[in-house]
Amino acid sequence: MRRASYIRHEKLPDLMGRINYISSGEEQEHLYAVYQTQPDEYWRELAKENRDSFFRSGTSGTCIEAREFIIALPEVYYKYGWDPDKVLKHFVKSFRKEYGAECIAALHHNHDMNNYHIHLIYSEREKLEEPVMKIATRNMYFDPNGRHLRTKKEATADGKLLPGYTMIAKGEVYEQHLFDKKSAVFKQKNFTTQAKHFFTDLMNQPLRDDQKLQVFPKNSPYLATKKIGNNNPKADEIRRTNDLRRRWNNQVDHALKRGAPPESLLTVKSELISKPVAESINESGGKRDPDKYDSILIKAVLIITEMCRSLSKYGPETWVEAWGNALEKLMQYAIERVGLRINDPVKGLRIDRGAR
Repeated sequence: MRRASYIRHEKLPDLMGRINYISSGEEQEHLYAVYQTQPDEYWRELAKENRDSFFRSGTSGTCIEAREFIIALPEVYYKYGWDPDKVLKHFVKSFRKEYGAECIAALHHNHDMNNYHIHLIYSEREKLEEPVMKIATRNMYFDPNGRHLRTKKEATADGKLLPGYTMIAKGEVYEQHLFDKKSAVFKQKNFTTQAKHFFTDLMNQPLRDDQKLQVFPKNSPYLATKKIGNNNPKADEIRRTNDLRRRWNNQVDHALKRGAPPESLLTVKSELISKPVAESINESGGKRDPDKYDSILIKAVLIITEMCRSLSKYGPETWVEAWGNALEKLMQYAIERVGLRINDPVKGLRIDRGAR
C-alpha cells in the first residue's frame, strides 16, 4: 500500500496562545515561514467573539475558539529544497479558496529534521461587513458572572447596585457581533475526512507516482501506524508497535497482490487482531495493555505469513480459489503450524519466524 499521509485535526481552546506558539521564533527553534490571510487584530476579535458566544449559550465544557490542521509534508519537500514560504502560501491559499476560511499558518521542521510540517489554523466564522449591534430597550442588569438578570430587584438593594453587579442603560449596546455564526461546512461529519483528502491531493501534485501518499483507508485490512511526537515518553513502545503493524501491512499487500478478496482479509484481521484485542481490553478492565497488544500482533503476523506461504506453490487462479474457499481451514492450519495460542507469552517469539 502507499504510504499514508499524516494530517491531524485539533480543537483550539486558546487561539491567541496557539498562534503565538506556532509563529514565534522564541517558541520554535526551526520556524521557516508564517503566513496569514488576516491581521492579528482579526484573530483577537475572533477569539473574543467565540468566548462571548459560548458564555451566552450557557453551555458547559470548553469554548473552542478555532481549529487547526497539522500536516506532515513528504520528505522530498525538504530534500529538494522547495521554498518553505511558497509551499506554505500555496497550502493556505488553496485551503482558503476551497473552504472560504481565513487562516494563519506556520511551517516548521519535524523533530528528526528530515521533513517539514504545517500548522494551519482556520476560522469557522466569516467576519460581517458591518457589526451587528443589539440595543437595550430597557435597563438591563447582570450578576458578577455576567449573567443577565430578569429583574432590577435581583441586582440592587436600597436602590443601589450590589457589589460586582452591573447595569446597561436603555438605549445602550448590550451585545455586539463582528462575525457570523459558525459555518455549517465545518460541522459536517465528513469534513475532516474531506479535508484530509484535499490536503493529500495538494501534497501529491508535485510528486512522482511512486512518491504519492494516500489517506489511510478506513474499514480496510491494514493497520495504521502512529506518529511519534517530540519527547514522547512512549516513543520506543510506539516504534515497536509500528514495526509490527508495518509487517502485518506487508503481508496484507502480498495477499492482495495475489488476488485475495479484501473482505476475506477483513475477516482474517477480525479473527486474528480485532477480536483478541477486544477480549484483552475486557480482561484488563477496559484498558489496553501494550505488551498484550504487541503479543497479539506478533502472533497475527506469524499466522498470516504462514497462510500466504502455505499457498505459495499455487498459481494465481488456484491461489485465489484455495484462499477463498477454505479461509477458515487455512487460518486454523496456519495457527497450528505456527504452534501459537492467543494467550501465549510474547517472550521468546521472533517476528521473522515463519517468514522465510
